[in-house]
Amino acid sequence: MAKDFKNYNFEFDKNERKILLNFAKQALKQFEQNNSAADIRAFNSIVEKLSAGEETIKFTKDELTRLKFNLTHNIKFIRDLSTKGFFIKRWIYKSLLTQYTNIYNANFKD
Repeated sequence: MAKDFKNYNFEFDKNERKILLNFAKQALKQFEQNNSAADIRAFNSIVEKLSAGEETIKFTKDELTRLKFNLTHNIKFIRDLSTKGFFIKRWIYKSLLTQYTNIYNANFKD
């Protein structure tokens, strides 16, 4: 049975909020270089909501789908990078990968 209504309210702790804020800012810089207007608008809104400091963050459906999409692609990319390279590079990417996967599994996994 399909869900009729989805909850777009999220409560992130301080560390999750900081990691997602940094991720959204980096993604925003990339989208500004690509001139992707819809992504820029969505991620500007995400950055504003994450930096506002409110307990509960309410995303729109568009913001949530774009955030989930980019987060999953970033996890796949980091997973590929964490298997290649030298020890220190793998170690850094491994810790980043665990942080992103924990956030994704805790909040965004369907």
